[in-house]
Amino acid sequence: MGLFGKSPERNPKEMVNEWSHKIRKEGYNLDRQIRSIQREEDKIKRSLKEAAAKNDKQVCTILAKEIIRSRKAISKIYTTKAHLNSVQMQMKNQLATLRVAGSLQRSTEVMQAMQALIRLPEVAATMQEMSKEMMKAGIIEEMLDETMSGMEDEEEMEEAAQSEVDKVLWELTQGKLGEAPAPPTAVGAPSTSKEEDVVPETTESELDEMASRLEALRS
Repeated sequence: MGLFGKSPERNPKEMVNEWSHKIRKEGYNLDRQIRSIQREEDKIKRSLKEAAAKNDKQVCTILAKEIIRSRKAISKIYTTKAHLNSVQMQMKNQLATLRVAGSLQRSTEVMQAMQALIRLPEVAATMQEMSKEMMKAGIIEEMLDETMSGMEDEEEMEEAAQSEVDKVLWELTQGKLGEAPAPPTAVGAPSTSKEEDVVPETTESELDEMASRLEALRS
């Protein structure tokens, strides 16, 4: 505390560097989430191919929906990373402006990116804290708390469209199940011609466990 109970003003350069560090840290965390989801997706792909070999369409459909959900989750994380990169770039601009003008400047770009980030559960807590600090520093204006608006996206993801399921089944079973996607639209990465190692038969409890792990990674 400073004189008369007032806290001393923080150095603007130190604040910007601290924000940049937090943004980079959140980016690394998101990269780890992506890799974890991809590892779970690979396991589900192997299980789906095993079920397809037994012509178990019901199990294949369940697994295809899980793959669609994991891909949508990864796509959402990449969108979050794009917003983080936008804020990171603006922090560099703030440092450049600080050297010339001697103070931080209000930024519409930071405002827009932060407004999007506080609605994303992956980074909401950190971004809410940073937004308060940025408001005090005069970079952004006060924002409404809309962190719950992302729930609609989760509801939309709950039931994957049958056309998407068919595309995934076609992709992972080399055309044995599902329907071919209409060109030029393609879902996910092209499948490789190399045969996967045979895996043990997937039980219902294992399916539930994989679904639970994916749900935990997305939360």
